[in-house]
Amino acid sequence: MNAILDEALFCHVGFSVRGQPFVLPMVHARIAEQLYIHGSIASRLLKRVKSRVNVCVTATLLDGLVLARSAFHHSMNYRSVVILGKAHELTDEAEKRLALTALVEHVLAGRSEVVRGPSKKELRATSVLRLPITEASAKIRGGPPLDDEADYALSCWAGVLPLHLRAAAPVPDPQLPATTALPPTLAAWSRGRASP
Repeated sequence: MNAILDEALFCHVGFSVRGQPFVLPMVHARIAEQLYIHGSIASRLLKRVKSRVNVCVTATLLDGLVLARSAFHHSMNYRSVVILGKAHELTDEAEKRLALTALVEHVLAGRSEVVRGPSKKELRATSVLRLPITEASAKIRGGPPLDDEADYALSCWAGVLPLHLRAAAPVPDPQLPATTALPPTLAAWSRGRASP
């Protein structure tokens, strides 16, 4: 489960407000057995979680399209994690800064060493939630299609189309001086497992 959470760039956080369900994409980071998410203090989720509402966090990695001989048996290869629990807002400034650093590092290792950390004003405008990873499950689907025995004689192509997350060439900010070098951590960015 930890490997899936660490590879996924973002998660979806589900919660309910007066019977209306919401699911929001959010950046996350894991430190040991704690999951951290963050957002604006004006966020509906972050306001709601202060009242100790239950949340459901999911992270999914799509590894391939499974193309079967029958429409019924088409599928996808994936790895996913579901975490259930109550998230708690961080109030300790040191822990909040640690979590925010982990969130930046989750996206790009080494980035927190070269950027300005959050100011006091930015810290006040940001809520950080900690969700203990105590009730969680992982689900993985891998391998070829599983067709009905009679369909193996059909002549249409069947198999897996592997999918991988790859970065394109970095696009510099228009206001970035032309002399600013591309950081080595960005030039070497990759995510996910090596191709089989």
